[in-house]
Amino acid sequence: MPLVTHVPRGLRPQELEAVYEISRAIAQSLSIDAALDQIVHLTRPVFIFDNVVLYLVQNGSEVEPTFARVIGRGRSAEADLAWGEAAAREVCQSQDTVARQEKQDDWQTNRLSWREFLGLPIRSNEELLGALVFGRFGGPPYESDQVHLAEFIATHIGQLLEHQKLVEQVAGLEAEKRLRRLQSDFIATISHELISPLGYIKGFASTLLREDQQWDADTRREFLHIISSESDKLRGLIDDLLDSSRLQAGTLRMQFQVVDLGQLLQEVAMRSLSLLPGIQIQLQVKRGALAWADPLRVAQVLDNLLSNAAKYAPGSPVSITVDAVDGMHCISVADEGAGIAPEYLGNLFERFYRVPDHDPQVRGTGLGLFICRQIIEAHEGRIEVESERSKGTTFRVYLPAAPEHAQEDEDASSDSDRR
Repeated sequence: MPLVTHVPRGLRPQELEAVYEISRAIAQSLSIDAALDQIVHLTRPVFIFDNVVLYLVQNGSEVEPTFARVIGRGRSAEADLAWGEAAAREVCQSQDTVARQEKQDDWQTNRLSWREFLGLPIRSNEELLGALVFGRFGGPPYESDQVHLAEFIATHIGQLLEHQKLVEQVAGLEAEKRLRRLQSDFIATISHELISPLGYIKGFASTLLREDQQWDADTRREFLHIISSESDKLRGLIDDLLDSSRLQAGTLRMQFQVVDLGQLLQEVAMRSLSLLPGIQIQLQVKRGALAWADPLRVAQVLDNLLSNAAKYAPGSPVSITVDAVDGMHCISVADEGAGIAPEYLGNLFERFYRVPDHDPQVRGTGLGLFICRQIIEAHEGRIEVESERSKGTTFRVYLPAAPEHAQEDEDASSDSDRR
């Protein structure tokens, strides 16, 4: 950010040094608050004030404090943000520098009741952004050289606000650009994912309907099995899209109850062994791991993790373990596949994200892990990933343990069932 080149005239050496230090500090600051903290630190030795408040114009006419520091007298007093508001309003009305004095009845015995305020307009390209107000308690009134120094500071802050506005605009444009790119990629991906199973379904259904061919029972059964399998894939894709939308809107309902993780994982493993050809699952679960969760949604998460392991680490054994960690149950799903490069791990749970260097023949929408994270966070848990090239990938799902009273109810119910 360029420095303000105009320097107030008539400054003493100490004040002139402060001016250049302020210019340098503002140019190097990464945020408004950091810059204002530097201004307070550099200015206080040469320009005595007890508090400073930055007010910005909101809704066209209202002024709202966005930064305040109390560094001298009055630190223990109340309502320091309100001090100087009248001066800020006067600045915004006149759009000029304002010196305001407030003396209450007891000002001769109580220095906090004698308030000298200096308000300065903050502008950017002639647009009034707000007011900077310095407060001094117990006098004396501000001198002209102090006013010039304060105006110099206000000019710098106007530039800083303008710079921040430009940075935010650029960030907004970049975010819009990224969103458009994601949407474009998503449409291309989802179109491919929809067309592929629809192509199988349409092709094999049309083949079965051909009147010029007679198909034996085994062939018809094979074709119908393909149609059924592709229909399941299509239904799964639609379910993912609906779940993603509901999770974003916060309308996906959860049915929380005591869940025996050992039993749930056994069911998930058996289902995966039947649906995912070639997958090898090593299940190690201690008894008594009771979580407070929605069993259907947790199963959905685990199904997705095992499906990913089968797709991206084919032929690798997949181990599933459950451990107690800081009052939660940690489910680990680990494979020994190719692993994921570290630069991709941070985006892995983002919506529509797919690792760029994975096999392009492996189908996916980039919704699965996003949905997993949303479901686990809805359980007040978390999901993490750890991966190393050529050594494999481990996902860890943390779920809250079932409350003690719920566990007691579950034990009582189990005893009743056994009787």
